[in-house]
Amino acid sequence: MRILITGATGLIGTEIVSLLLQNGVSVHYLTTSKRKIENQLNYKGFFWNPEQGIIDENCLMGVDAIIHLAGASISRRWTKAYKQEIIESRIFSSNALFKALKENPNQVKQIVSASGTAIYPNSSTEIYTEESKAIENDFLGNVVLKWEESVDKFQLLNIKVCKLRTGIVLSNKGGALVEMIKPIKLGLGSPFGDGKQMQSWIHLHDLAAMYFFAIQNSWEGIYNAVAPNPVTNEMLTKTIANLLNKPLFMPNMPEFVMSLLLGEMHELLFTDKNISAQKALGTGFTFQYPRVENALENILV
Repeated sequence: MRILITGATGLIGTEIVSLLLQNGVSVHYLTTSKRKIENQLNYKGFFWNPEQGIIDENCLMGVDAIIHLAGASISRRWTKAYKQEIIESRIFSSNALFKALKENPNQVKQIVSASGTAIYPNSSTEIYTEESKAIENDFLGNVVLKWEESVDKFQLLNIKVCKLRTGIVLSNKGGALVEMIKPIKLGLGSPFGDGKQMQSWIHLHDLAAMYFFAIQNSWEGIYNAVAPNPVTNEMLTKTIANLLNKPLFMPNMPEFVMSLLLGEMHELLFTDKNISAQKALGTGFTFQYPRVENALENILV
C-alpha cells in the first residue's frame, strides 16, 4: 500500500508517517519547502505550492489513498489577515489535490481528511454525534464547513471521502496540552471560566491509529476523532496538576482576561462540547487511551 500525505511534517502528520512506516506502508508526502524533500525507499517527498496551484503530479504514482492534513494552525492570534490564511490554506490545498487527481491517471480510491469539532455549537446538554446537523455560527464553525465542502467534491471523481472531526489533541510534542502545562508548571494554573465546560480530546497515538484504521477499513463519511470519555476543563486541569505534582490555588481564569491576552482565539479554551465516539467504536476501532487519566499519565510521567 502507498499513501500520499499532506501536512506530513506537522504534529499529527509526523505521528501518522511513523505509524505507516512501522507497518510497511510506503509514504509519499507533499511539502511547500524544497529543503524538506527526501527520497528514500519508502518515504518520498514532492513539492507543491497550493496557493499557486502548483503540484508535482508524480506524487500520485502508485498511491492508493490520501491523508489530507494541510492547513494553517489555528493556535495563533487571529488577525484579519491570518483568519483569511486559515481558510485559504485549507481550500487551496484541497483544490490543488482535486485538480491533480482530475487531470492525471491515478489509482486513488479514498481520501481521509482532517476536520474539526469546532463545527458543533457550544452546548451544556447536547451530546453530538456525526448525525448532528447544527453548525456553530462563528469563525471556526464556518472554517470547518468550507473545509469539508472542499473535500466533499472528491466524490465527483469516484473517490471515497472520509472526514475526521478532531477534538483537542493531547501530546507533549505540541498543541493545546503544551500550552496548558506551562502555567501549571509555574504554579499559576487554574481552570478556565467556571471549569464546567466539556472538552472532547484524543491522544495523539489514537488519532494516528484512527487515520490508518480509516484507510484499512475504507471509512466513508464523517467520524468524530475523539476519545470516548470527554472531561470538564476543571477535571482536565486538575489531572494535569496532579501528575505534575503542582498545586492549583489560583482563582479560575475569567474569559475576559483570556480575551485580552489572546484575542478572538481565546474561544478555543472555553468551548463546551460533549462529542460522541460511538460511531468509531462501532466499526471495531479500539482506543489505547480511552480515559484522560491514562492518556495524560502516558504523556507526562
